[in-house]
Amino acid sequence: MSRPPVRPFILGLTGSIGMGKSAVAQMLREEGVPVFDADAQVHRLQGPGGALLPAIEAAFPGTTGPAGVDRGKLGALVFGDPAALARLERIVHPAVAAARESFLIEHAGQPLVVFDIPLLFEKGHQAGLDAVAVVSAPAEVQRARVLARPGMTAEKFAQILALQVPDAEKRARADHVIDTGLPMAQTRRLVNDLVRLLGEKNPRG
Repeated sequence: MSRPPVRPFILGLTGSIGMGKSAVAQMLREEGVPVFDADAQVHRLQGPGGALLPAIEAAFPGTTGPAGVDRGKLGALVFGDPAALARLERIVHPAVAAARESFLIEHAGQPLVVFDIPLLFEKGHQAGLDAVAVVSAPAEVQRARVLARPGMTAEKFAQILALQVPDAEKRARADHVIDTGLPMAQTRRLVNDLVRLLGEKNPRG
């Protein structure tokens, strides 16, 4: 009997705002691990010439132009309106899922791939993942990082945190935790160790 084809081990990468997820994703890329960035894909689909512009314009007239989606206009229409948000998600989510499948096909020969999903737990995107890694740092480090961002205020930060699953719960639900509160060299070693560990695993046995 022939064995089923082996696919890559799929690691979901997530973390709350200011925890250093983007830095860890870049470390993974530097280790040669393919990373699918869901947010970046959405920006491409909604950017200049993006594939989703006609559907978004039809559903939300006046929100697109030569530069792509006007995020301010679209946000004003969907923020606080569950029905409008659901309508937008019905346009965006299938396109992102299709891009993710194409990414998997493109990297089928790799031992490990990463799905960078900011709201993994919040949106229930665990399906299809072999493991989840949460990027975390002490609360005071997180706060300092976020408040250093242009235009960020303590009030905005509090509002964002209120919409996210608490860091402690994310860490409890994770298969792996990557600490970015450490010196960068130590965090990089954690990432390297995780790549070696997961790269040796075969989800199909």
